[in-house]
Amino acid sequence: MKPFEYVRAERTEQALAVCAGRPRAQYLAGGTNLVDLMKLGVADPPLLVDIGRLPLDTVDETPDGGLAIGATVRNSDLAAHPLVRTRYPVLSQALLSGASPQLRNAATTGGNLLQRTRCPYFQEASHPCNKREPGSGCPARDGVHRDLAVLGHSPHCVATHPSDMAVALAALDARVHLLGPDGTRVVPLTEFHRLPGDHPEQDTVIRPGELITEVVLPPAAGTSAYRKARDRASYAFALASVAAVLDVADGRVRHAALAFGGLAHRPWRAHTAEEVLRGAPAVEETFARAVDAELEAAQPLRDNGFKVPLARGLAVRVLTDLVAAS
Repeated sequence: MKPFEYVRAERTEQALAVCAGRPRAQYLAGGTNLVDLMKLGVADPPLLVDIGRLPLDTVDETPDGGLAIGATVRNSDLAAHPLVRTRYPVLSQALLSGASPQLRNAATTGGNLLQRTRCPYFQEASHPCNKREPGSGCPARDGVHRDLAVLGHSPHCVATHPSDMAVALAALDARVHLLGPDGTRVVPLTEFHRLPGDHPEQDTVIRPGELITEVVLPPAAGTSAYRKARDRASYAFALASVAAVLDVADGRVRHAALAFGGLAHRPWRAHTAEEVLRGAPAVEETFARAVDAELEAAQPLRDNGFKVPLARGLAVRVLTDLVAAS
């Protein structure tokens, strides 16, 4: 084991101060992903700052009827929260489809957003990987890539983001609140994760020393649902997943938000599909046309082309079921 420093922070200000000037320091909450990466030799932070005791573990209703979710709220607690289950079922369903009950009892909101890809080349330190060692190459492009990206990838990386929760948050127009050396800032969830481009080692726009303090949801804008396709019924990452929010009035789509998981380096907000849906008849033919327009941008690799029709079928079915249930 590589030696590292460990500090348990009692106050938010203390956590920030300890990390100041230490760009490779990392915050530790549930540790369900970070500790695994340390064991694999993929991550070797010289300093871990435990934020488990910070007052960031509440779920509170906002004045406008939205929801403020603290960064250290456990995934299991968030999935079971009455306001989440009734107003944002897409979020509860996404959380319950991820990992195992034991991991959900430890994993946190902020940690879930910051978890890293499960691409086998990234997780195996003996292989080259541009995410782990910039400039070393991406063997996944011509190697094992069945589970990897079909949208938004680059010659430097075809990894996918593993979170289910983040896909639901993308569809819900969530905003990530950050606190760092330069003060506070708010980033839309859809802009928090990056596409790989020339710098796949940068998963998010978070800056050194910044801490996620909370994720804020606007008031619910319609009925919602999450659906996930995977190789086995539980404890498996998505081959493709869909989070949808839909509001229908007089047979037409008044509001639609759609996000895909398992297809890209970040949760993929389907803006093209949403434009097609807005104001159109809320029928299966419209849904299929909208999703097809979105997935025209797909660039599947040798072994993962099946993800495109899989995602199409999931999205059309979720939207159709939401209309039937409304």
